[in-house]
Amino acid sequence: MFTGLSAFPLTPLRDGKVDENAFVGLIENLVSAEVDSIGALGSTGSYAYLNREERRLAAQLAVGAAGDVPVIVGIGAVATRDVLLLAEDAQAAGASALLLAPVSYQALRADEVFELYETVAHRVSLPLVVYDNPGTTHFQFTDELHGRIAALPNIASIKIPAVPADPAQASARVTSLRAVIPSHVSIGVSGDAAAGNGLNAGCELWYSVMGGLFPRTARALVKASRSGQAERGLEESARLEPLWALFREYGSLRVIATAAEILGHAATNCLPLPLKGLDGPSTQRVAQVVQTLQLA
Repeated sequence: MFTGLSAFPLTPLRDGKVDENAFVGLIENLVSAEVDSIGALGSTGSYAYLNREERRLAAQLAVGAAGDVPVIVGIGAVATRDVLLLAEDAQAAGASALLLAPVSYQALRADEVFELYETVAHRVSLPLVVYDNPGTTHFQFTDELHGRIAALPNIASIKIPAVPADPAQASARVTSLRAVIPSHVSIGVSGDAAAGNGLNAGCELWYSVMGGLFPRTARALVKASRSGQAERGLEESARLEPLWALFREYGSLRVIATAAEILGHAATNCLPLPLKGLDGPSTQRVAQVVQTLQLA
């Protein structure tokens, strides 16, 4: 489960409610593409904007449509009590693993984050993925904290931010983290533009935004990087630079949501308010990149 491609789909809305048909269609597309796992209710799945019932529904739909493909369900929330309730719901839905980010309103201290993971790790029966995403949580993990958390029961993987663009620095980053965590805890790269570099540097998997909508293109990048031909992975990532440029300019969620709407995989205005997709010339740019790169 914690190798290869973990694809993170949107949780599309229609008229302010979870669009069940569209969501199931996205999951079925991932199954057809033979992704290694599905990350439901990650940041791309807008987990932070959905209430408990909506998240419970999304977890049930994802597991029901995924068949034999493992589903990792996001359980991040501001209050620990809500995290535990969401963990119960995800486990009851049949999730294969749980994804936990240290979500906050007040800035969290390292001891508070450790206690969050310690509490959850001892209360769940599923593998737990540590979601290190300072871009959304505004919390910076240290390697020392990762090492402490990774020693807890049920910790199975760490989803790290983008590695440095320089291959030597990327390798050093992964090596330094690997030195302080147990061998059974995998390291997965996020930040799609860094995927090829991260996989070449020793990350076991890619937690992918674009893979949630374009799994076949994402699988090609993973295959290139994992085939022992590092340059092929970097070449495939470089080919996708127009998409990465859109991600940098507008944010990956808005770009992917807009692409899903363009392709008919989601209704117009599929993001939870106040979030909005793109419109006008920006939408045309997304459509052109999807067509030019032949994303699939």
